[in-house]
Amino acid sequence: MRDPAENGQLALLLEVAGTPKPGNVDRERDYGDLRFEHFLAGAVGALPGLRAAADGAPVGAAFESAIEGMSGQSGGNTQFGALLVTVPLVRAAAFGRLTPDGVTKTVEATTVEDACAFYEAFEHVDVAVDDPPEGLDPLDVRRGAAAADALRERGLTLYDVMALSADRDGVAAEWTSGFERSFEAAGWLLDDEGPIYRRTSRAFVRLLAGEPDTFVATRNGETTAEEVTRRAQAVLDGEADADALAEEFVARGINPGTTADVTAGGLFVALERGLEV
Repeated sequence: MRDPAENGQLALLLEVAGTPKPGNVDRERDYGDLRFEHFLAGAVGALPGLRAAADGAPVGAAFESAIEGMSGQSGGNTQFGALLVTVPLVRAAAFGRLTPDGVTKTVEATTVEDACAFYEAFEHVDVAVDDPPEGLDPLDVRRGAAAADALRERGLTLYDVMALSADRDGVAAEWTSGFERSFEAAGWLLDDEGPIYRRTSRAFVRLLAGEPDTFVATRNGETTAEEVTRRAQAVLDGEADADALAEEFVARGINPGTTADVTAGGLFVALERGLEV
């Protein structure tokens, strides 16, 4: 029987194996410098950090450890956001608190040192992020460990840092909403039938149609993010083909990474609730 850390790793693997996921790397589609095998190697490397979360390590330290391990492959950024969703879920599950209220208590209990560890994680990978809001340049995550003094001066916990970005970042919004979309996606996965890679694809498309992907908004602009949402809905309505859309989005460099991150969270919750693989 798998423990929460192993289910966390398996969720990362199942997410990238889901096919098709329009715009994402999957087992049939790569980007030039970001390939399927990079994600597989990254998930293997992330296990010690996931294990630390399950063993009760602080969320920030466990996340930083998982990212450091994930970075030990030759590709670029892989599943940074997926780990930011999954690590607190693993921690909550290991202590019998895998509910929206339980995970909320887990993230609300994070500390300033958790926030510092989160910033240190940016030293290991290159992550595409927006500029910080006006007046918050000292808290730009791209400063990495150099932002620690500003975090300590302001007494900001990791939950506080997420709250600052929740209105424009879908992963941060998970932290402040009781991981609402992750739990919703878990329900879809458990209610669905057929092979997991297809269930994952369908859950991904439903999430993508539900709201604009914030990673697409950052990389490609809000207009494109809104287009992606409409196109995903067309797939759900039977008016478009998911495989054709996947090919188009990869060709256009449209990668709904936030949706993939939440899909990984949904897979973890579903695995903990009995999803059979």
